[in-house]
Amino acid sequence: MRDSPSTPAPLLRLRSQLGRVILGKTAEIDDALTCLLAGGHLLIEDVPGVGKTTLAHALALSMGLAYARVQFTADLLPADLLGVTLLDAERRFVFQPGPVFTQVLLADEINRAGPRTQSALLEAMEERQVSVEGQTHALPQPFFVIATQNPAHQLGTHPLPESQLDRFMMRIRLGLPDALAERAILRGEDSRTLLRGLTPALTPTELLALQAQVGQVHASDALLDYLQALLAATRSGRWFVEGLSPRAGIAVLRAARARALLSGRVHVSPDDVQAILPQAVAHRLVPVAGSGRGAVEQVRAMVEATALR
Repeated sequence: MRDSPSTPAPLLRLRSQLGRVILGKTAEIDDALTCLLAGGHLLIEDVPGVGKTTLAHALALSMGLAYARVQFTADLLPADLLGVTLLDAERRFVFQPGPVFTQVLLADEINRAGPRTQSALLEAMEERQVSVEGQTHALPQPFFVIATQNPAHQLGTHPLPESQLDRFMMRIRLGLPDALAERAILRGEDSRTLLRGLTPALTPTELLALQAQVGQVHASDALLDYLQALLAATRSGRWFVEGLSPRAGIAVLRAARARALLSGRVHVSPDDVQAILPQAVAHRLVPVAGSGRGAVEQVRAMVEATALR
């Protein structure tokens, strides 16, 4: 995506800064920004060593928000994430908040934790609150989960349950860099050095204002007709075992609005929907048997077969 003179200046600064840390991944950076502008949680899935954690760190640092990183492991317990209630010196029960009480939670290698710990994030991701021992505690605002995930075939991984995958607005993959980007990486500074030099490219106030702008981006009736046609196609039984829920449709529309804002426009186009659809829905869908395609490829084939009305 090329910079537009109509793109808000804070987004141009943010995109430029991230591009200096994550080389050769402009499209993936735009996908990540689209998700966070839309107020969604982001899942970054790929093999180790391609920059998943670096991108998550760079996003948190560049947005000027408080963040905490949790390394998910097989022995991580829900209390290690959410917090516990302890008896203090005056024999009063006091809640000690866990690392989830931050604005950006970096959940590193989330699928190496067990199902109980993964499920502990469900309420936090959906309701922006957690319940511990019958007490509900609100999380700071804004609140994002940026999670990294290793491929399911690697040892020590546990597949995320469908209910948790559905809480992620978008899933992206970074992939290997091209030859020019890889040469620049080999010749350049270490990623940890680059991260230490990052400063916030926008303020929390600017971020909240941009998120408010996302909600004001216009979606015409014709655009909604097209989106509903795509949702109906996922439910037809031709492409996927089960179709998308209305909640998924709301997430797609919100992400498309954010993509339009990132492009410097005040209305959503079908191109915006098509640009974010595989990243926004493929992790929620299972292709029908015999399709011979992965979920992302199946989504793209479905888009090609679903005509604009």
